Amino acid sequence: MVAAEDAGKIGVAEKLGIESGMVVQELGWDEDVDDNLRAAVEEQIGGDLLDEDADETVSVVLLWWREDDGDLVDALLEATGVLAEDGVIWVLTPKTGRPGHVEPSDIAEAVPTAGLSQTSNISVADDWAGTRLVWPKSAKAKR
Repeated sequence: MVAAEDAGKIGVAEKLGIESGMVVQELGWDEDVDDNLRAAVEEQIGGDLLDEDADETVSVVLLWWREDDGDLVDALLEATGVLAEDGVIWVLTPKTGRPGHVEPSDIAEAVPTAGLSQTSNISVADDWAGTRLVWPKSAKAKR
């Protein structure tokens, strides 16, 4: 039974495109985050998640975001500071009907202002949804 649970946890990390050895930063942690998702990511990468004080280049940023967390554009700009050119930001928000739910339109409005592109939305846990953000292809050519 434990092996099946572990396989399920690894599955969500793979859904997020997280591979062994990647450097993953976590922003916006609070007591309401999904610990199974965090454990799955740490197991997949074979190490700990970096916190907001990290200054090394990261492949993936997990940004836990709730309605009352402030300005999403500012948070996204902060998240891009150490993001690799081919990196991904996952904005993890409470699902509809959950405390702190963020309207998809709020994310869609913030993304271009932060210089990013939105590519997909997935369910990442019982209470959390994920929105995948990347650098626009045109921005990569200019960098």
